[in-house]
Amino acid sequence: MPRLFTGLEIPQDIAFALSLKRGGLNGARWIEPENYHITLRFIGDVDHQTADEVAVSLGRLANSLQFPVRLTHLGSFGGDKPRTLFAGIEPSEALRNLQAAQERVLQMAGLAPDGRKFMPHVSLARLRGIAAEEVARFIAEAARFEPLGFVPARFVLFSSRDSVGGGPYLVEQSYSLAA
Repeated sequence: MPRLFTGLEIPQDIAFALSLKRGGLNGARWIEPENYHITLRFIGDVDHQTADEVAVSLGRLANSLQFPVRLTHLGSFGGDKPRTLFAGIEPSEALRNLQAAQERVLQMAGLAPDGRKFMPHVSLARLRGIAAEEVARFIAEAARFEPLGFVPARFVLFSSRDSVGGGPYLVEQSYSLAA
């Protein structure tokens, strides 16, 4: 069964700039730059028939309008027990609208609603056993975060292997965004 999610790819130049933040946080498992992405909707493990239905359903959203994406800061998820270091995305109504449209078509295709609040970000590292104070220190010392921006030309349906976590991710289908 494939494990699927939708997302936006990160251009190589932006991935390179983000990769310069790697290092200096003992115990972090850094994600390879070629696996950086912005998850729009985690779908999970599905059978092949459902995967095909998902791919067709997402096609209804092809040619949605392009919009700018801007990465503006470093942050972490997990509070007192940090689990992910990420680059945060500036709030964007167009990005929220694309994610909400995907949520709607996937529910119409029979998938259960995603119970998590949409928090757009690019995961940079997985954290385990690292104190919150250490992560806060890293973020504070990571140098000023110069905003990074791009306009995605498409969104994609990715697959991943359950046992890996953090990649490699494969593009199963892509859907153009209109200029």
